[in-house]
Amino acid sequence: MNISVVIPLLNEDESLPELMAWIERVMKANQFSYEVIFIDDGSTDNSWEVIQDLRAANEAVRGIKFRRNYGKSAALNQGFQACQGDVVITMDADLQDSPDEIPELYRMITEEQYDIVSGWKQKRYDPITKTLPTKLFNAATRKMSGIQLNDFNCGLKAYNKRVVKSIEVYGEMHRYIPVIAKWSGFTKIGEKAVAHQARKYGTTKFGLSRFINGFLDLVSIFFIGKFGKRPMHFFGAIGTLLFGIGFFSTIYIGIAKLISLQDGYDRKILIADNPFFYIALTCIVLGTMLFLAGFLGELIARNSSERNKYHVEETI
Repeated sequence: MNISVVIPLLNEDESLPELMAWIERVMKANQFSYEVIFIDDGSTDNSWEVIQDLRAANEAVRGIKFRRNYGKSAALNQGFQACQGDVVITMDADLQDSPDEIPELYRMITEEQYDIVSGWKQKRYDPITKTLPTKLFNAATRKMSGIQLNDFNCGLKAYNKRVVKSIEVYGEMHRYIPVIAKWSGFTKIGEKAVAHQARKYGTTKFGLSRFINGFLDLVSIFFIGKFGKRPMHFFGAIGTLLFGIGFFSTIYIGIAKLISLQDGYDRKILIADNPFFYIALTCIVLGTMLFLAGFLGELIARNSSERNKYHVEETI
């Protein structure tokens, strides 16, 4: 099978027939063998009934229905597990992503050998309350990940099948799939400018909270990708540094006290009266706690079922 189109959705019953008809036209015009997987993320409208009707009219349609709303990441992850095509295309169900982009995305994966091709909505039909924070997060993600993409959050992406079968998407991580893929060893990541349509039906399903959650997930990805299998390298290093600062500061304060006594200064002035003593003590306590956190994290990592989960490219 050439292409799997994975479409997560929530309350998009009005747009689904039009979207499916559009995809069919593109697939037939290019003679692709394909499947379209709709993942109903707990819709409360007639989306599932529409998917069932589409399935009855076209055997290439597949549907997965969640019992409740789990989020876009969970829907994509389920779609990735179910897909069978050599190239996997993801897009939103609101008709803002154009299926006409599919042939070129497919070509870039199959002929130019990209692992991922991410869409870039150069001209967007979204309010500034959505576009401005998105630009800030894209800039932050580029800086932290080193991946030079203009639009990490574009729903229209193409993947080599081996990518989606090697990664796990959860939380709000769908925005950072290229980052997850990079940490899994898929480094050939490209970008294509794509058309963006104004929303035709319904309203957006994402609120302002997604920007806070997205930033926290970016930090999680960065930390887990870099130190997930060796937490002692992070916590232990910082803990040792703080403990060392506190320990040697305490020795310095003690020596200074002994010198002051020898020089005949007031014996009633205690070491504890020196504010730097409490700073040194705090460094020792924090350093010990961080070192223990790294040690416990190392024990957990070494006993984890995924401690030796690596991505093997090829065997002979």
